[in-house]
Amino acid sequence: MSKPKIAIVVGSTRAARFADTPVEWIAKIAKSHADIEVEIVDLRDFPLPFFDEVASSAWVPSQNEVAQRWQKKVAEFDGYIFTAAEYNHGPTAVLKNALDYAAKEWNKKPAGFVGYGGVGGARAVEQLRMHAVELQMAPTKAAVHIVWADFLAVRQGEKKLSDFDHLNQSANGLIEEIAWWAKALKIAREADVLNEEAKAA
Repeated sequence: MSKPKIAIVVGSTRAARFADTPVEWIAKIAKSHADIEVEIVDLRDFPLPFFDEVASSAWVPSQNEVAQRWQKKVAEFDGYIFTAAEYNHGPTAVLKNALDYAAKEWNKKPAGFVGYGGVGGARAVEQLRMHAVELQMAPTKAAVHIVWADFLAVRQGEKKLSDFDHLNQSANGLIEEIAWWAKALKIAREADVLNEEAKAA
């Protein structure tokens, strides 16, 4: 079996976003795990309009060209780690919108989160876990929560994320869970395809 391919999704598109910092940090740690392949996926590269299709792509093919390109990109991966900024006790609108613009491409794949902001982005992550379940994903228990004090120390240039042992431990725990579930679910999805082919023969 080929190595599972994991996307690290940059969950904010603001010009002044903090997201690039945790993305670069978690990607470096993830790439040190030899049993997975890692790619950074930036939502800035997929300027999706606010959802404006006649229905979910689970039922009707999307007409928007960027949506089609986004769905093809999502389909390439066996698992996802999302950065989750917390705005007003919830995730960014652009990330929720990106989740809504795909459907079957998310199914039966693990999802993990790197939260930051108030209480380490925990409230945003909890909401995203519910969205992930509805999209038939397998959200991991392990997550990274960059609390406000750590966030400010990094934002002000006093420290790097890699200076915090508790964050490094959380990151490795998250990646290990994502890798385990990605492998297991990849095998299961491939078995489903073989079963469908056998039925059709």
